[in-house]
Amino acid sequence: MQLYNTLTRKKEVLIPHRPGKIGMYACGITAYDYSHIGHARSAVACDVLVRYMRYTGLDVTFVRNFTDVDDKIIKRANTEGRPSEEIARTYIDAFHEDMDRLGVLRPNIEPLATEHIPEMISLTERLIAKGHAYATPCGDVYFRVRSFPSYGKLSGRDPDELRAGARIAPGEEKEDPMDFALWKAAKPGEPHWKSPWGEGRPGWHLECSAMSEKHLELPLDIHGGGLDLIFPHHENEIAQTEAATGKELATTWVHNGFVQVNSEKMSKSLGNFKTIRDILKSYLPETLRFFLLGKHYRSPIDFSFESMEETERAQKRIYETLKDIDQALARAQWKAGQDAAPLMKELEEIRQAFLAALDDDCNTAAAIGHIFSAVHLAGRVLENKKLRASEAGREVLSGIREMTRLWDQILGVFGSNPETFLSELRSTRVQRKGIDMAKAEALLEARAEARKNKDFAQADALRGELADLGVEVRDTPEGQQWDLG
Repeated sequence: MQLYNTLTRKKEVLIPHRPGKIGMYACGITAYDYSHIGHARSAVACDVLVRYMRYTGLDVTFVRNFTDVDDKIIKRANTEGRPSEEIARTYIDAFHEDMDRLGVLRPNIEPLATEHIPEMISLTERLIAKGHAYATPCGDVYFRVRSFPSYGKLSGRDPDELRAGARIAPGEEKEDPMDFALWKAAKPGEPHWKSPWGEGRPGWHLECSAMSEKHLELPLDIHGGGLDLIFPHHENEIAQTEAATGKELATTWVHNGFVQVNSEKMSKSLGNFKTIRDILKSYLPETLRFFLLGKHYRSPIDFSFESMEETERAQKRIYETLKDIDQALARAQWKAGQDAAPLMKELEEIRQAFLAALDDDCNTAAAIGHIFSAVHLAGRVLENKKLRASEAGREVLSGIREMTRLWDQILGVFGSNPETFLSELRSTRVQRKGIDMAKAEALLEARAEARKNKDFAQADALRGELADLGVEVRDTPEGQQWDLG
């Protein structure tokens, strides 16, 4: 398997430091609000990577933290008159609910920052002892960026250029504008802990270094997160961990691309901020997951309601094919005489291409293309009456159905019962489009009666009324069928 390494700016073969074992760390949420679609993208990207590595036989230990002490959490706590730990727990629980709905597997370990204060103090003490950090008279502790010559190696930024644009804020006692906080002296009304420098709390960057070092052996095989974390968060993690330990923090750095909304950067000020819960009021969780998988994880992705509806149509086509396969496989007798070998060879080539796409930097977009190849193959079998009724057809259709277990195991999609999913999809679309189903069902019943009485003029008129409601009707050998326009 190859992964694109942000550190080296190229794809590299993933070679575990410990044979057969992978230690992976990803930065989790700061728990002060409901999680947004950007959080969903990062979580789903990591989830698929972990699922695929486990599929290949690797023993993966995945750690994703929660930041449960931070300026934003404190601000919300003060605004709402609640303890900051209560705010953090509220949104950690909400995050778990959202991830469970999206089919994101829980990490092996989910450490809380506040549970690792001793480790953070110890790490800070080591940095001070080695001359990489210093305490100020007010009780803040800063990392001395000039003491770490390779600062900027992950982001590609020049420390001198960064320093030229940096400023020391009033009240700060930094030696250099580039230095960053490891420990912050307590302010009135803030959560705080005892330390050698007085009461205070950890800086954000320090948290991840302490937690990754405690729960995984360094160097980490993989460190993940969004592109927005490369600088300064991940750059600072590298500096403080490597300065303190003399070990590389991580060999491979994996970063997912940004999410835009209608081609604009997502932000609350623009009014286009989309939480996971906002989206799942109108769409099924599997639709959102499938949408996120439709682009390579490193590419930007543009969220829009139009793109979500396109995703629904693609899902519907695949699940309808799976439903047709299940119905075909339910037949009791099969005819001999057809040779399944050429079609089974084609199916195996599709399976291998699916896995090869994931081997190539976890390319879910290409992998989904091969899912559609399997659906196309199923369509060829289902449309050929002779082949559909043959032992060869049964073998191919069974092979495709078996392949869906692979899609579910690795990508976390198409594992639902087709009839159940299609029913839920239809209900979701009815609700979103605001269709009056009581009226629609009455018109459908009247139209079925008109056709039964061979009153085709009335049936056509009723079809028009249904179309005005957003319901499309088609007549099949099995009777009247309807769907949403």
